[in-house]
Amino acid sequence: MKIGIFFGGPSREREISFAGGRTVYDNLDKALFQPVPVFVDSRGNFILLDWHYIYKGTIRDFYPPVSALPASEHKLQVYLESLGELTIEEQDRIISEVGRRILPHELADLMDFAFLALHGPGGEDGAIQGLLEWYGIPYSGSGILPSAFGIDKIAQKNLLKALHRPTPDFRIITAEEWDEANPVATLDYLVRELGLPLVFKAPRQGSSIGVSILREASVEKFQAAIERSLFRKTLTREEWQGLSERERLAWVQQLTDIREGIGLPVVLDEETTIIYHPDNLIDTLNKKFQAAEQVRLTNVDGEARVLVESFVAGREFSCIVVEDPQGNPLALPPTEIVKGEEMFDYRSKYLPGLSRKVTPIDLPEADIQRIREACEEMFRTFGFQVYARLDGFFSPLKSEEAENQIFLNDPNTTSGMLPASFFFHQAAEIGLNPSQFLTYLIRTSLAARRRGGMHPVRLGQLLRQLDEAVASRQHEERQRTKVAVIMGGYSSERHISVESGRNIYEKLSSSVKYEPVPVFLTGSAHEHKLYVLPINVMLKDNADDIREKIEHAEAGHSLHPVLERIRREADAITSTYAGQPTAQPRRISFEELAEMVDEVFIALHGRPGEDGALQKELEQYGLPYNGSGVESSSVTINKFETNRRLREAGLRVAEHRLATRLEWDADPEGFYRSLETQFHYPFIAKPSDDGCSSAVKKIKNRAELEAFTRLIFRSQEDLMPAEATTLHLGFKEEFPQKDVFLVETLIERDGAKHFLEITGGLLTHWGADGKLVIEVFEASEALATGEVLSLEEKFLAGEGQNITPARYAPEPAERQRISDEVKQELRRVAEVLHIEGYARIDAFVRVRETGAVEVLIIEVNSLPGMTPATCIFHQTALNGYTPYDFIDRILEFGKERNAKRELAKN
Repeated sequence: MKIGIFFGGPSREREISFAGGRTVYDNLDKALFQPVPVFVDSRGNFILLDWHYIYKGTIRDFYPPVSALPASEHKLQVYLESLGELTIEEQDRIISEVGRRILPHELADLMDFAFLALHGPGGEDGAIQGLLEWYGIPYSGSGILPSAFGIDKIAQKNLLKALHRPTPDFRIITAEEWDEANPVATLDYLVRELGLPLVFKAPRQGSSIGVSILREASVEKFQAAIERSLFRKTLTREEWQGLSERERLAWVQQLTDIREGIGLPVVLDEETTIIYHPDNLIDTLNKKFQAAEQVRLTNVDGEARVLVESFVAGREFSCIVVEDPQGNPLALPPTEIVKGEEMFDYRSKYLPGLSRKVTPIDLPEADIQRIREACEEMFRTFGFQVYARLDGFFSPLKSEEAENQIFLNDPNTTSGMLPASFFFHQAAEIGLNPSQFLTYLIRTSLAARRRGGMHPVRLGQLLRQLDEAVASRQHEERQRTKVAVIMGGYSSERHISVESGRNIYEKLSSSVKYEPVPVFLTGSAHEHKLYVLPINVMLKDNADDIREKIEHAEAGHSLHPVLERIRREADAITSTYAGQPTAQPRRISFEELAEMVDEVFIALHGRPGEDGALQKELEQYGLPYNGSGVESSSVTINKFETNRRLREAGLRVAEHRLATRLEWDADPEGFYRSLETQFHYPFIAKPSDDGCSSAVKKIKNRAELEAFTRLIFRSQEDLMPAEATTLHLGFKEEFPQKDVFLVETLIERDGAKHFLEITGGLLTHWGADGKLVIEVFEASEALATGEVLSLEEKFLAGEGQNITPARYAPEPAERQRISDEVKQELRRVAEVLHIEGYARIDAFVRVRETGAVEVLIIEVNSLPGMTPATCIFHQTALNGYTPYDFIDRILEFGKERNAKRELAKN
């Protein structure tokens, strides 16, 4: 069955939609379905996307293509809408570089079924559903009416009030009313009617976009909250002129961020001229503030109303409701959202480690059942179909006799579909992996469309064909290669490791060749502990949650009674679609691992994993593994030793030295002066033996040097607040404890014509003569929003901005000449360090006026991140490898190397 996957779209959630569409594309059962990627751009064009663009980190990494971008002073990546008004011919030229335009009447010829991974307006509001109904194409999720109702928060509030269901009291403010209102009087009225805190929402947006909480009666903060929900921004001349040129650029970048700012295009005040591009916005503001005292920027596609609610103090939860095979709603175990910030915002929802998801919510069984029943009732009341995500609060009442109240709000007819989203997270609790859950939802959606009167005979045939194929797949015997995917660890990159491991698991589980076994590694450098994970534990939010579940099971705690109940209720689903029953995590030895699996994929980052210790243990049991061998891994984990060897081989690296705790303990002042004498500010300080971007800081002065030193040499686990503030550490940013760190000169432009940071991947093969062949990919240009690239920018969907191939020069021939020189240098690095399997090398590139190319190596990663958004997949795609092909080649190399090793022994 051909499944058209619709993703991207015009909404502010397009990046999450893009990442979710990729998840669906990868996880569709390849024995049952053929995925057809339909990218929807911000103008609503349907594009049959060339497959390799699916694996880009963000939409702006490939669309609009570089060739379509106007000349830009600041070279910012932009969305299609920033190109201004385009003719159909101009749009067609842009589309042709990434795929081909699909006209609506062509959709039915390309697909049997449409899986909708679109979010927000244009995706969840009934518009795309209506189009598909018109052409008779069955689609996933709810129909036209419930979709339109599900996106309209004000309509939902009115219905809940009419039905006397609990919902926070609310008021509506229109844009016109606000323009005429007295802010002081309006705030007084709202506080009097609704109390404090107040919650402000954009009524037709999702993912907490346009949401603010006002905790105090501040007129200034009140005005900012209203503007946030209307997607406006007021700026004064004093504020603008107080910013440096660099700060103005950063301000505009933040303002035009479609998730946290107001986005583009905008208009100023009452003017009709539309500003499309960030460069034009900066120029316009510079001119405007020569005379104006303040300006108001308004997004042309902003909101016309603001929903203001009274604040609900309580436990926040989210619950996925699905239809069972009989069409009745079945609430999966509700998840509590435990967050460090008071609001579960866009970043908290989609970045691992920023919030915790506890499933089921930690409440008495009776209260959890009440939440489930309330969610099932709302599902029926709103007429939802197939599935929905319902968010709410469990609010304790002061009276001991009264039941605690359950407030449901913001239902979503399309849920986020990242690997650890609520969508897959809760399905895993009844034993369905992502591939199985998607199969069930496709089947349920076909049944829902047929019940609604869409082509009953044809859809009946499709249902029978799918049922027969699912039954056949359940009973067929297939010998697949068992691969242990080892993830987790205890480094500061453990959460990224879990993201990598899950991605490898999902790529392999939907294949016909491999059967992945998820294995979690924890413990210490003295003892590695291995645990085989059931699917529901593997899909916990992050590494710490997984470790907590392991500890819970080892303490002898049985399955939560609510989970037992839901699994019984879901038996009709799981008996057909789940491959095996859920279980508890189980500890195994390396000997048992060798008996269970044929080979190992190490998805760990930093120590352990990239240091050779785990590789040594695997070799003892004859297990093939990915990546470099013991000796090479033990060198590349040590940044100082890596730099030393590369320098000796004639390669360019930054000047560097080790800074030890012994030196600092003996004479702190002498320690600081020694570093300041050798390295002028600013310079780079980072751990010498940890993974990439972990605690890498640009040190600009003595205060930052002292803060970095005290943090990395601290004896207690918790961070010191003053030092963390000095270094501007982000929310929940981790900082390792070490006895030594590395100091390097800051690599700068140094008068070069072109200067850019790149990251280049490579893959090794055995040649016909038995010698190692190193295939170096086109490098990606990495764009950092801060002083150094963060972990999120490198590995998480929608966060980083990477351009592949790197833009060394505007002329294609010159760009390729430079690229070939860069690749040759990266190949030399791999040869010097005896890298095998695959790797990622980070470097800076200077291109001089004479055309001379200088490549300065930053670091080498022997087990690079393999998250869905990592740029190594962008690079492999240019060489014709899908992510699965790349992973397959890595595993095959490990097996061949192991066979050579065994042959040498004999």
